[in-house]
Amino acid sequence: MSQTSSLPRIYSIDLFRAITMLLMIFVNDLWTLKGIPRWLGHVEAEVDGMGLADVVFPAFLVIVGLSIPFAISKRIQKGESISDTLTHIFLRTLALLTMGIFHVNLENYNSADSSLSKPIWQILMTVAFFMIWLDNSTYLNKKRNNLIQVTGLLLLGLLAYLYVGGSPENPTWMRFHWWGILGLIGWAYLIASVVYLAFRENIVVYFVFFLFFLFFNSAEKLGWLNFLEPIKPYLWISGNGSIPAFSMAGVIIGVYYKNYLAKGKNDNYWLILGLSASFLILFGLLTRPLWGIHKIGASPSWVSICTGLSFLFLALLIWLADRKGKAVWFDFIKPAGTSTLTCYLIPYIHYALYAMMGLALPVFLRTGLVGILKSLLYAFIIVWVTGLLEKKKIRLKI
Repeated sequence: MSQTSSLPRIYSIDLFRAITMLLMIFVNDLWTLKGIPRWLGHVEAEVDGMGLADVVFPAFLVIVGLSIPFAISKRIQKGESISDTLTHIFLRTLALLTMGIFHVNLENYNSADSSLSKPIWQILMTVAFFMIWLDNSTYLNKKRNNLIQVTGLLLLGLLAYLYVGGSPENPTWMRFHWWGILGLIGWAYLIASVVYLAFRENIVVYFVFFLFFLFFNSAEKLGWLNFLEPIKPYLWISGNGSIPAFSMAGVIIGVYYKNYLAKGKNDNYWLILGLSASFLILFGLLTRPLWGIHKIGASPSWVSICTGLSFLFLALLIWLADRKGKAVWFDFIKPAGTSTLTCYLIPYIHYALYAMMGLALPVFLRTGLVGILKSLLYAFIIVWVTGLLEKKKIRLKI
């Protein structure tokens, strides 16, 4: 995350991102386990409930919004023009959408009719991502950097050309589907960034946008938007409004943090975050009978409860890292917050290599408490590897 130079380093935001990414790696590995508590994973579609895995992604979207006031303000302070900032926003969004589309189509890969096996396609896709978005500007000249990026783009184009999805009976080419995790992050980032660039420090406007997205989300669930069904396949708000609602909630807290808390103007953060969280969680619980709590389906109760929990967790980290100065306790997971995208992509290579070699851990290492510890250890190892790569200046930057 970029933070404005006039402010002291805000460790709680970096720590929030690092812990959330660590948890994302952990919950993404739960598919390898059996005999684990249901509350750890995703709650199935149409089931009213929420597990740990259902909270992690919303928390990351809140962090996306939380970081925007700091990152864009820094660019403006450096004298960057509005058009250049907009170009940066659109290029970052394009990168996230591209990676998201490839990832979501990986889920529907048809190995039987493809010239490449799924693990090979998956590894080459990840290698192409690294070639295109590797941050090698400090040790490579522009000509070599451009050559690597163009090669990566050609590789990604070749993989798209060779892609076969669907079933042997009904093969398909790449489709948008639900955009994938990175694609949804891209939409959340785009909307929140453009709104922030337009209104800057006007925190009231962000409340209005947040309420609008939450209202849109609620109206969709109540069927009030059915008359818009004909345009839905072409023009709609991501996640029925839920995705930008998370990032806009993050922008609200980010603006408050940047202009008040970080400058020592308001130390009642625990009261503000606590009351906001209580109201959001109460709204989610009171409206639960209307639409239930669903991640798959993006119900308003899921949106408000997850946003409230994110606020509470942030308040805890502010107290621990910024007020008590204990950020150093978490230095061992710091790479997950500083090389976040790299950390997220590394498992795609590991899982593909595992599948190619036909390896699998013994069942007892993938079952119950032992399995949970295995997945937790796996998440820490991925963060550790990310740190090693970071020291070798191998990290993605979009």
